[in-house]
Amino acid sequence: MRDLLDILRARLLPAILTATGVALVAAGLLTYTVPVEAQPSDTPAPTDTAVVTPAPSTPSGSPGASPAATATPTPGQRVATRVQVPALAIDLPVIKPPGGSGAYPLCNVAMYLQELGQPGGKRATYIYAHARTGMFLPLLEGSKINNGARLKGMIVKVYTSDDQLFLYEIREVRRHALQADLDDAVTATTEQLWLQTSEGPRGAPGVVTPKLMIVAFPLSRQPANHADAHPRAKPLVCG
Repeated sequence: MRDLLDILRARLLPAILTATGVALVAAGLLTYTVPVEAQPSDTPAPTDTAVVTPAPSTPSGSPGASPAATATPTPGQRVATRVQVPALAIDLPVIKPPGGSGAYPLCNVAMYLQELGQPGGKRATYIYAHARTGMFLPLLEGSKINNGARLKGMIVKVYTSDDQLFLYEIREVRRHALQADLDDAVTATTEQLWLQTSEGPRGAPGVVTPKLMIVAFPLSRQPANHADAHPRAKPLVCG
């Protein structure tokens, strides 16, 4: 099997898409891991723990920003800030991946693939998180029962930095997803929401592990309470 990095470079990469970022998100980095509490960036990490990733710098109105000190972003600056699947008790802040989409995903939060779209646009919004308790594990568990039939029809809520709430309905459950599925997200020309998590532990170097991809389509949009749209993100470094 060719490495997804090579495939992406050859087939998917218009100027708006970073090859390394998408490839690493797709190539087996979302795994079952043990979180390590994040340390301040000016505090050296202990030598016997994982190196701590500095807390991400966030745009105005994004998770972790002080509402009193930030202005409401315009729609063109909109980013996802919170994702919920009420039927599965999933509720996570959504942040921009520090260091870009190629960075190893943090725990205790979801992240968006910044090379793709944001809610309300004519592209796919791509949100990913680890398959672990308190994160996207319920999606993985649900997908194993009758190929995820019970997940279809569930509502996904996505809050954004400009105090909007977007509702989506899950219509597709793509198990064991690989390159062709990622192609569909990258080339989408209508608004969609994609949720991704891992189907198992990280594989050996160079081995692409399958993913679970959930595809949802828009239902409605409405104003949201500022506090609801701006949860405090407390990312953990996964060791």
